[in-house]
Amino acid sequence: MSNTMIQCKELAKHYHVGSQTVKALQSVSLEISKGEYVAFMGPSGSGKSTLMNILGCLDTPTKGTYTLNNHLVSSLVDDQLAEIRNKEIGFVFQTFNLLPRYTALENVMLPMIYAGFSSVERQRRAIEVLTEVGLEDRMAHKPNELSGGQRQRVAVARAMVNKPSIILADEPTGNLDSKTSVDIMNLFADIHAQGNTIILVTHEEDIAKHAHRIIRIRDGYIESDIRSNA
Repeated sequence: MSNTMIQCKELAKHYHVGSQTVKALQSVSLEISKGEYVAFMGPSGSGKSTLMNILGCLDTPTKGTYTLNNHLVSSLVDDQLAEIRNKEIGFVFQTFNLLPRYTALENVMLPMIYAGFSSVERQRRAIEVLTEVGLEDRMAHKPNELSGGQRQRVAVARAMVNKPSIILADEPTGNLDSKTSVDIMNLFADIHAQGNTIILVTHEEDIAKHAHRIIRIRDGYIESDIRSNA
């Protein structure tokens, strides 16, 4: 049984802007195994966010193939992509993306509605993950009643609630101060220690060092792929 979770072969993504063709990804081939903790790094415009969007089924490649858990994702239609996004992938964004009128508990329960869980199961699981991220006493609070770090913990809980195969975190500490950033990265370390696969996009070296493998992307290609001994 293969331990490979993600396999990309010669992925390319070209955008047409007027008469210009922007080659965001030129050719990227990589494999990520179940349980890995990987950081994508690269300057603005390097292609790291485009690659993340393809891995997260938010975008489709112009060329090449993407396989996730033995599903050939690059050939799926929109409805199939939406199902994989909901069940297989947990997203954490720099801007938290919480709904302001909903409590922390309601925000975390949302992905389970789309996945078809009962209201009892939604509440039970949402309480469970909010407790895991240390917010058991903040469940009834709305986002504007929470600090930045607490909001990001809600976002992490929401990402985990459907027990996804993989958690994709796009600049998850970008809006946080240094101390809070360390707290959030410690939380990711705890999640990884439970066996979860994490892919992090960041431009900050000290944040990337929390990962066990750093893939640097430049001009749409992989420039380096280095594993640490951690």
